Amino acid sequence: MVAAVRPRTAAAAAGLAAGDRILAINGRPLRDAIDFQFYGAEARLQLAVEREGRPRALRLARQAGDELGLELEAPRPGEIATCANKCVFCFIHQLPRGMRKSLYVKDDDFRLSFLHGNYITLSDLDEPSFERILEQRLSPLYVSVHATDPALRWELLGRPRHGVEILPRLERLAKAGIRIHAQIVLCPGLNDGPHLERTVRELAPLHPQVATTAIVPVGLTRHRERLPALRTLTDAEAATLIDTVTAWQARFVDALGSRFVFLGDEVYLQAGRPLPPADAYEGFAIAEDGIGLVRRFEDGFAQAMRRLRRRRSRRVTVVSGAMYAPRLAGLLENLPGVGARVVGVANAFFGGSVAVAGLLTGQDIQRALAALGDLGEAVLVPAVALRDGEGVFLDDLTPADVARALGVPVVAVEPEPRALLRALRGG
Repeated sequence: MVAAVRPRTAAAAAGLAAGDRILAINGRPLRDAIDFQFYGAEARLQLAVEREGRPRALRLARQAGDELGLELEAPRPGEIATCANKCVFCFIHQLPRGMRKSLYVKDDDFRLSFLHGNYITLSDLDEPSFERILEQRLSPLYVSVHATDPALRWELLGRPRHGVEILPRLERLAKAGIRIHAQIVLCPGLNDGPHLERTVRELAPLHPQVATTAIVPVGLTRHRERLPALRTLTDAEAATLIDTVTAWQARFVDALGSRFVFLGDEVYLQAGRPLPPADAYEGFAIAEDGIGLVRRFEDGFAQAMRRLRRRRSRRVTVVSGAMYAPRLAGLLENLPGVGARVVGVANAFFGGSVAVAGLLTGQDIQRALAALGDLGEAVLVPAVALRDGEGVFLDDLTPADVARALGVPVVAVEPEPRALLRALRGG
């Protein structure tokens, strides 16, 4: 389904419009957006389209390298392959009741992994889907590994009925040249220590097809009724993990030409250790998984600051997750022409160890700021806390709702240095 068509593009010239359903390209029926990309790569396309229930035939032509100029609607929950596992650390199982239904969808869909970087377990992947990945060269894929020991992985995935042995599947993908980004959600006392060492050691021979292995700490909320007992890393364990991974990286650089294994930013922040330099992230391929996101942002902010021109004085309040707030305050304390008060908002909605900006709710932001008095000309909130493309926080409040309660404009800001600087200075 076409969501939007950009003007003065090949799609617009062909007569495509929002709401059109594209049924086939050059006689090939389409199952989903991946088929659309796969069959739509040619310069000349014959499109079978349904518009308001009536069939239409459109012709599209473009120059080599030109984009088609359209956006497709996101898949609906019923169109997504859902996860049959009951992972002991699954964040969706830790959500409070009463939230909107879309938040409870557990996807395990290889198409979303290819299109959007969602992590999949491969445990429920049937043979036709596997063959399709190989045929259409759907690369890269993002795979939740967690452990290569079959018995331990079976426990971590909630003892599913299907087999969960991961290495044979990764080896098959690697042999076909599919690039893979592996992830380990680290649960202290379960898949750490020797188990983590084994997992990394058994994944390394699959490099460069397994391009990276990300180790991210488990996130726990206060809503874990009738779920397995888990805990987070201690500060000392976080420091030890950094030392261990740093030593592995040094060996892998010599053996593989890549650091191969990378730690989530949260581990460095928790341990109070310096973040690695930018080149240690080797292009930031998995920054959206929290691997190097802080380094990329802070370096970009410093670069943007050097180009800054002085403007009128302005006072604002900047909302951050509790974990990153002290570093953000340090970045902004000497910003010329701006008085920026950074407020680290505690996440009472989720509780537990949740302290990242992307999981802040409108009610927690409102509660934290209500008692602070003068908030300045505006309140800046992280756009990553807004979901569903509808501009709503996870508790269904909007920035406008929070603004009405606080009596000051609330502006959502993308997590990009220039966007933050523009918002800080009112530009």
